[in-house]
Amino acid sequence: MSGPAAAIAASFLSLYLAVTHADPVVVDNYYKEGLAINQMLARDHVALQRGYRATVMMNGERSRFRIQMAGARLPSELRVRFVHPTKGGLDRTVTAREMQPGLYEGAVELAPAARWDVELGDVDQRWRLTGDWYTSDDSFVLAPRTGG
Repeated sequence: MSGPAAAIAASFLSLYLAVTHADPVVVDNYYKEGLAINQMLARDHVALQRGYRATVMMNGERSRFRIQMAGARLPSELRVRFVHPTKGGLDRTVTAREMQPGLYEGAVELAPAARWDVELGDVDQRWRLTGDWYTSDDSFVLAPRTGG
């Protein structure tokens, strides 16, 4: 009798956990998400057309960075997003300011992590460059996504 009783108790516990803990990975509005993806692809295309490419160099403490950027019509400020791969609450968005043509500087406080997804763009979000930063590396390259 104890076996079936334990199975029933476990099923009620599972039901309770399923109802009280939402799954943040599931998207409620697929159409809206699809439109957002199309906007991101358009931003990638603008960066590709302008020939944008950036090298990001981090300081030893991983608290300051410099961006060396190439391309046409470079802005005076950049928006840099450091996205934690699994915990959205750790994401950070900072501004990097132009120190001289094509060279930008900024500061960021990040939680310890082995890898960050990084997105670089203008403050008006017309274009973007993306890439991964493995924190064991002192520098990394950001480029427009070209598909696939």
